[in-house]
Amino acid sequence: MIEFLFSQYKEYSNFLIALELIAVVFGVISVLFARKNNILVYPTGLVSTILYVYILFEFQLYGDLIINFYYTIMSVLGWYLWSKTKDGAEEFPISTINRKEFLISTLIFIITLTFVALVYHFFDKFTHWTAYVDALTTGLFFVGMWLMAKRKIENWILWIIADAISIPLYFYKGLTFSSFQFILFTIIAILGYKEWKRFLQKTI
Repeated sequence: MIEFLFSQYKEYSNFLIALELIAVVFGVISVLFARKNNILVYPTGLVSTILYVYILFEFQLYGDLIINFYYTIMSVLGWYLWSKTKDGAEEFPISTINRKEFLISTLIFIITLTFVALVYHFFDKFTHWTAYVDALTTGLFFVGMWLMAKRKIENWILWIIADAISIPLYFYKGLTFSSFQFILFTIIAILGYKEWKRFLQKTI
């Protein structure tokens, strides 16, 4: 069983394996902070996303690379928004999306799908089913990250869907540790949604 799960790592350098493990650990810590509505989600997340940009470039997984580059930018924005206060209270508290934000989310999803498709086409990588799934999860993750920066509870729904899809996808790609990470992400996202929902119910 262990041989089946980790055999591909025989071909990887110790450096890349160490980077992936560090990225996974910080990624999990970041999501745990997100669940608790703690601003430390962003500095810890930055460590993970920056490392994954390098790792995914080495593996030529351009869709996932784009995701993590975007995460890095949105983590800086989210860090800024979550730290803002107005009259002593958080300027962007936990809330639900309105019609305008739903339309923006839809637009982000469509633009992301189109952009990733063009990237794969440019590098002639639309040769396998993983490319299409990668484009889908990229769109979901892009919207999820934007909604998280705005502290919208719906971000968790998108994380749950995209994380669940990513479990077999990353295992197939040969990144077993990252696949395990997405199992944890899915569980934490479900718990995060429930926790944010309880918070919202208390404030109504």
